[in-house]
Amino acid sequence: VTEAIVHHWGIVSTQFLDLLFPPRCVGCHRMGAWLCSECEADMPRVMPPFCARCGGMLPHGQSRLCPRCRTHRPRIDCIRSVFHFQSTLREAVHRFKYDGLTVLAAPLGELMAAYLRDQRLPADVLVPVPLHPARMRDRGYNQSALLTKVIASAGAAPVDAHSLVRRRSTIPQVGLDAGQRLENVRGAFHCSGDGLAGKNVLLIDDVCTTGATLEACAVALFQVGARGVRALTLARANFGDDRR
Repeated sequence: VTEAIVHHWGIVSTQFLDLLFPPRCVGCHRMGAWLCSECEADMPRVMPPFCARCGGMLPHGQSRLCPRCRTHRPRIDCIRSVFHFQSTLREAVHRFKYDGLTVLAAPLGELMAAYLRDQRLPADVLVPVPLHPARMRDRGYNQSALLTKVIASAGAAPVDAHSLVRRRSTIPQVGLDAGQRLENVRGAFHCSGDGLAGKNVLLIDDVCTTGATLEACAVALFQVGARGVRALTLARANFGDDRR
Protein backbone atom coordinates (compact mmCIF):
# COMPACT_ATOMS: atom_id res chain seq x y z
CA VAL A 1 0.00 0.00 0.00
CA THR A 2 2.77 2.40 0.94
CA GLU A 3 4.59 1.75 -2.35
CA ALA A 4 1.37 2.39 -4.26
CA ILE A 5 0.89 5.73 -2.48
CA VAL A 6 4.48 6.77 -3.16
CA HIS A 7 4.09 5.78 -6.81
CA HIS A 8 0.83 7.72 -7.08
CA TRP A 9 2.31 10.87 -5.61
CA GLY A 10 5.37 10.46 -7.81
CA ILE A 11 3.12 10.54 -10.87
CA VAL A 12 1.18 13.52 -9.53
CA SER A 13 4.35 15.47 -8.72
CA THR A 14 5.80 14.73 -12.17
CA GLN A 15 2.62 15.93 -13.84
CA PHE A 16 2.65 19.06 -11.67
CA LEU A 17 6.26 19.81 -12.58
CA ASP A 18 5.45 19.28 -16.26
CA LEU A 19 2.79 21.99 -15.94
CA LEU A 20 5.24 24.38 -14.33
CA PHE A 21 8.18 23.47 -16.58
CA PRO A 22 6.88 21.93 -19.81
CA PRO A 23 9.25 19.36 -21.37
CA ARG A 24 11.42 20.86 -24.09
CA CYS A 25 13.28 18.62 -26.54
CA VAL A 26 17.03 18.56 -25.89
CA GLY A 27 17.61 18.47 -29.63
CA CYS A 28 15.31 21.00 -31.32
CA HIS A 29 14.08 22.75 -28.10
CA ARG A 30 10.44 22.47 -29.09
CA MET A 31 8.03 21.93 -26.22
CA GLY A 32 6.14 18.70 -25.72
CA ALA A 33 8.76 16.05 -24.97
CA TRP A 34 12.28 15.80 -23.62
CA LEU A 35 13.23 13.94 -26.80
CA CYS A 36 10.85 14.44 -29.71
CA SER A 37 10.15 11.77 -32.31
CA GLU A 38 11.77 13.78 -35.10
CA CYS A 39 15.06 14.23 -33.24
CA GLU A 40 14.99 10.60 -32.15
CA ALA A 41 14.59 9.48 -35.76
CA ASP A 42 17.59 11.59 -36.79
CA MET A 43 19.98 10.06 -34.24
CA PRO A 44 22.55 7.95 -36.13
CA ARG A 45 22.28 4.26 -35.29
CA VAL A 46 25.24 1.91 -35.15
CA MET A 47 24.84 -0.35 -38.15
CA PRO A 48 26.93 -3.29 -39.38
CA PRO A 49 29.56 -4.07 -40.28
CA PHE A 50 31.07 -3.86 -36.81
CA CYS A 51 33.40 -6.10 -34.83
CA ALA A 52 31.56 -9.13 -33.48
CA ARG A 53 33.48 -8.82 -30.22
CA CYS A 54 34.05 -5.18 -29.23
CA GLY A 55 31.36 -3.65 -31.43
CA GLY A 56 33.75 -1.14 -33.01
CA MET A 57 33.50 -0.26 -36.67
CA LEU A 58 35.40 -2.64 -38.93
CA PRO A 59 38.05 -1.41 -41.36
CA HIS A 60 37.25 -1.91 -45.02
CA GLY A 61 37.64 -5.52 -46.03
CA GLN A 62 37.48 -6.98 -42.51
CA SER A 63 34.82 -9.65 -42.09
CA ARG A 64 34.27 -10.43 -38.41
CA LEU A 65 36.85 -9.23 -35.86
CA CYS A 66 38.74 -5.95 -35.79
CA PRO A 67 42.56 -6.08 -35.75
CA ARG A 68 42.71 -5.28 -32.02
CA CYS A 69 40.34 -8.10 -31.05
CA ARG A 70 42.21 -10.57 -33.28
CA THR A 71 45.50 -9.63 -31.61
CA HIS A 72 44.30 -9.18 -28.01
CA ARG A 73 41.04 -11.06 -27.59
CA PRO A 74 39.02 -9.38 -24.82
CA ARG A 75 37.39 -11.36 -22.02
CA ILE A 76 33.98 -9.80 -22.58
CA ASP A 77 31.85 -11.81 -25.01
CA CYS A 78 30.54 -8.83 -26.95
CA ILE A 79 29.65 -5.15 -26.77
CA ARG A 80 26.73 -3.63 -28.62
CA SER A 81 25.70 0.02 -28.85
CA VAL A 82 22.50 1.57 -30.15
CA PHE A 83 23.64 4.95 -31.47
CA HIS A 84 26.74 6.85 -32.46
CA PHE A 85 27.70 9.50 -29.90
CA GLN A 86 26.79 12.43 -32.12
CA SER A 87 24.35 15.31 -32.57
CA THR A 88 21.17 15.15 -30.48
CA LEU A 89 22.18 12.00 -28.64
CA ARG A 90 25.44 13.58 -27.52
CA GLU A 91 23.51 16.55 -26.12
CA ALA A 92 20.97 14.25 -24.47
CA VAL A 93 23.68 12.19 -22.74
CA HIS A 94 25.44 15.32 -21.47
CA ARG A 95 22.20 16.77 -20.11
CA PHE A 96 21.30 13.43 -18.53
CA LYS A 97 24.72 12.64 -17.12
CA TYR A 98 26.10 16.00 -16.04
CA ASP A 99 23.18 18.43 -15.75
CA GLY A 100 20.85 16.32 -13.61
CA LEU A 101 18.14 15.91 -16.26
CA THR A 102 17.28 12.43 -15.03
CA VAL A 103 13.87 12.45 -16.77
CA LEU A 104 15.83 11.53 -19.91
CA ALA A 105 16.40 8.07 -18.42
CA ALA A 106 12.92 7.04 -19.59
CA PRO A 107 13.13 7.81 -23.33
CA LEU A 108 16.79 6.79 -23.58
CA GLY A 109 16.27 3.57 -21.62
CA GLU A 110 13.23 2.71 -23.74
CA LEU A 111 15.34 3.01 -26.90
CA MET A 112 17.86 0.60 -25.39
CA ALA A 113 15.08 -1.80 -24.40
CA ALA A 114 13.71 -1.78 -27.95
CA TYR A 115 17.19 -2.53 -29.33
CA LEU A 116 17.58 -5.39 -26.87
CA ARG A 117 14.28 -6.92 -27.93
CA ASP A 118 15.45 -6.88 -31.56
CA GLN A 119 18.97 -8.18 -30.90
CA ARG A 120 18.01 -10.73 -28.24
CA LEU A 121 21.31 -10.69 -26.39
CA PRO A 122 21.34 -13.50 -23.79
CA ALA A 123 20.63 -11.98 -20.38
CA ASP A 124 19.70 -13.66 -17.12
CA VAL A 125 20.44 -10.48 -15.19
CA LEU A 126 21.13 -6.81 -15.93
CA VAL A 127 24.07 -5.18 -14.13
CA PRO A 128 24.69 -1.43 -14.38
CA VAL A 129 28.30 -0.29 -14.50
CA PRO A 130 28.81 1.10 -10.98
CA LEU A 131 30.19 4.46 -9.95
CA HIS A 132 32.76 4.88 -7.21
CA PRO A 133 31.01 6.01 -3.97
CA ALA A 134 32.77 9.38 -4.12
CA ARG A 135 31.54 10.01 -7.67
CA MET A 136 28.09 8.82 -6.66
CA ARG A 137 28.00 11.35 -3.83
CA ASP A 138 29.07 14.16 -6.15
CA ARG A 139 26.60 13.35 -8.92
CA GLY A 140 23.77 12.10 -6.74
CA TYR A 141 22.81 9.25 -9.07
CA ASN A 142 24.26 6.60 -11.35
CA GLN A 143 23.05 7.26 -14.89
CA SER A 144 23.73 3.64 -15.89
CA ALA A 145 21.59 2.37 -13.03
CA LEU A 146 18.71 4.63 -14.10
CA LEU A 147 18.91 3.29 -17.66
CA THR A 148 19.05 -0.28 -16.34
CA LYS A 149 15.90 0.23 -14.30
CA VAL A 150 13.98 1.40 -17.38
CA ILE A 151 15.24 -1.53 -19.46
CA ALA A 152 14.26 -3.99 -16.74
CA SER A 153 10.78 -2.47 -16.46
CA ALA A 154 10.28 -3.36 -20.14
CA GLY A 155 10.59 -7.01 -19.17
CA ALA A 156 14.20 -7.62 -20.20
CA ALA A 157 15.57 -9.31 -17.06
CA PRO A 158 15.94 -8.64 -13.32
CA VAL A 159 18.55 -6.19 -12.06
CA ASP A 160 21.49 -6.79 -9.76
CA ALA A 161 22.86 -3.39 -8.80
CA HIS A 162 24.80 -4.51 -5.73
CA SER A 163 27.14 -7.42 -6.53
CA LEU A 164 29.47 -5.45 -8.80
CA VAL A 165 31.14 -2.48 -7.14
CA ARG A 166 33.78 0.04 -8.10
CA ARG A 167 36.34 -0.27 -5.33
CA ARG A 168 38.98 2.10 -6.69
CA SER A 169 38.47 5.66 -7.87
CA THR A 170 40.01 6.34 -11.28
CA ILE A 171 40.84 9.45 -13.23
CA PRO A 172 38.46 10.30 -16.09
CA GLN A 173 39.08 8.21 -19.22
CA VAL A 174 38.79 11.26 -21.49
CA GLY A 175 42.11 12.06 -23.12
CA LEU A 176 43.67 8.64 -22.48
CA ASP A 177 44.61 6.28 -25.29
CA ALA A 178 43.33 2.69 -25.43
CA GLY A 179 46.24 1.22 -23.44
CA GLN A 180 46.06 3.93 -20.79
CA ARG A 181 42.32 3.41 -20.42
CA LEU A 182 42.79 -0.31 -19.82
CA GLU A 183 45.47 0.33 -17.21
CA ASN A 184 43.42 3.08 -15.57
CA VAL A 185 40.52 0.73 -14.78
CA ARG A 186 42.50 -2.48 -14.25
CA GLY A 187 41.35 -3.98 -10.93
CA ALA A 188 38.95 -1.09 -10.30
CA PHE A 189 35.92 -3.37 -10.04
CA HIS A 190 35.07 -6.17 -7.62
CA CYS A 191 32.21 -8.65 -7.55
CA SER A 192 31.12 -10.18 -4.26
CA GLY A 193 29.13 -13.31 -3.49
CA ASP A 194 28.08 -16.08 -5.85
CA GLY A 195 24.75 -14.63 -6.95
CA LEU A 196 25.99 -14.16 -10.52
CA ALA A 197 27.71 -17.54 -10.84
CA GLY A 198 26.42 -19.44 -13.85
CA LYS A 199 24.47 -16.40 -15.10
CA ASN A 200 24.56 -14.65 -18.46
CA VAL A 201 25.22 -11.06 -17.37
CA LEU A 202 24.34 -8.05 -19.50
CA LEU A 203 26.27 -4.95 -18.44
CA ILE A 204 24.51 -1.62 -19.03
CA ASP A 205 26.33 1.68 -19.55
CA ASP A 206 25.71 5.00 -21.26
CA VAL A 207 28.73 5.40 -23.56
CA CYS A 208 31.43 3.04 -24.83
CA THR A 209 34.64 4.40 -26.36
CA THR A 210 37.29 1.65 -26.25
CA GLY A 211 35.40 -0.78 -24.02
CA ALA A 212 38.10 -0.65 -21.31
CA THR A 213 35.63 -0.08 -18.46
CA LEU A 214 33.32 -2.85 -19.67
CA GLU A 215 36.28 -5.21 -20.05
CA ALA A 216 37.39 -4.51 -16.45
CA CYS A 217 33.84 -5.23 -15.26
CA ALA A 218 33.78 -8.48 -17.25
CA VAL A 219 37.03 -9.65 -15.64
CA ALA A 220 35.52 -9.16 -12.17
CA LEU A 221 32.30 -10.96 -13.16
CA PHE A 222 34.11 -13.96 -14.63
CA GLN A 223 36.14 -14.23 -11.44
CA VAL A 224 32.94 -15.10 -9.54
CA GLY A 225 31.80 -17.61 -12.12
CA ALA A 226 29.58 -15.70 -14.53
CA ARG A 227 28.70 -17.91 -17.47
CA GLY A 228 28.85 -15.11 -20.00
CA VAL A 229 29.29 -11.33 -19.97
CA ARG A 230 27.97 -9.05 -22.67
CA ALA A 231 27.36 -5.31 -22.68
CA LEU A 232 24.80 -2.92 -24.11
CA THR A 233 25.50 0.80 -24.21
CA LEU A 234 23.34 3.65 -25.37
CA ALA A 235 26.11 5.18 -27.48
CA ARG A 236 29.40 4.41 -29.15
CA ALA A 237 32.01 7.16 -29.22
CA ASN A 238 35.22 7.58 -31.15
CA PHE A 239 38.38 8.93 -29.48
CA GLY A 240 37.77 12.57 -28.62
CA ASP A 241 33.99 12.28 -28.98
CA ASP A 242 33.46 11.46 -25.30
CA ARG A 243 34.48 14.93 -24.15
CA ARG A 244 31.89 17.02 -22.46
